[in-house]
Amino acid sequence: MNVSPENTGGPASAVPIIDLSPEQASHLATSLREACLETGFFYVSNHGINPALIERVFAASRAFFDQPLDIKNQVDKAQSPANRGYEPLRGQTLEPGTPPDLKEGFYIGEDVPADDPRALNGEFNIGPNLWPEDVPDFRAAMTEYFEALTVLSERIMRGLALSLELPETYFDDFCREPLATLRLLHYPQQPEKPEPGEKGCGAHTDFGGITILLLDDNPGLQVWDIRNERWLPVDPIPGTFVVNLGDMVARWTNDRYRSTLHRVVNTSGRERYSVPFFYSGRLGHEVRCLENCLDQGESPKYPPTTVADHMREMYRRTYA
Repeated sequence: MNVSPENTGGPASAVPIIDLSPEQASHLATSLREACLETGFFYVSNHGINPALIERVFAASRAFFDQPLDIKNQVDKAQSPANRGYEPLRGQTLEPGTPPDLKEGFYIGEDVPADDPRALNGEFNIGPNLWPEDVPDFRAAMTEYFEALTVLSERIMRGLALSLELPETYFDDFCREPLATLRLLHYPQQPEKPEPGEKGCGAHTDFGGITILLLDDNPGLQVWDIRNERWLPVDPIPGTFVVNLGDMVARWTNDRYRSTLHRVVNTSGRERYSVPFFYSGRLGHEVRCLENCLDQGESPKYPPTTVADHMREMYRRTYA
């Protein structure tokens, strides 16, 4: 597969917009199925998240990243056993064989006290958040947004169940006490002369169930079009989120539903901000190929696993 930077093009409309309003409920399953079979990416509109809350999240994110490095390092995620807090520029390499990603980030999850049995038992990424002290409204905005996106994720998972001709409640156990990560990302301007292969975020698939991505006004996200071997831009559309499927959905569906390569190349000439919400489900939930995603005589491509085991393996690969 040739995934070179030169192979770009195609319309952003290749990624459909799915209307989540109640009036469109009868079309939801069909629309989702088409999108999941084609690219595994889609926009959602009429999602119910307050635009004022979205503005608060962006404002708090910018205020945090605008601080001096020594202040941001006070909440470095190296201090957290639950993978929470600040990740410095070039702290992750998502595309093997390329320079580290040209981005800095901040991780937030369910705020679980350190003396909670789940944290004491070392459950994957379970523990307290690290909160910056000098950014007004940071904790309140992120907590409210985290809760709102958890509810939206449940709605989308119910739609995915219907798209797979399953009961609407099929993934409810997966959605019970879910592992979820809110990640604030800041991409500086792409250097005029980047290192070979250097980009904001290397080509990768997401690890978990679904990702709900909030974009600012700057382009940069690109999705791999496997049929035409080119990168498609997925540019911001006001009032929408970008949603994509993660590797666990591919495992469930024997790759019928796509967990698609994507990357970020920040050629906007400006600083770029985005806020992905990674919804990965209950740690003990078993991910096993769905029977109705196997043709007669076909075998599952992936062995059964749990959310926790799958996520540990994915983190091991990208932070090795």
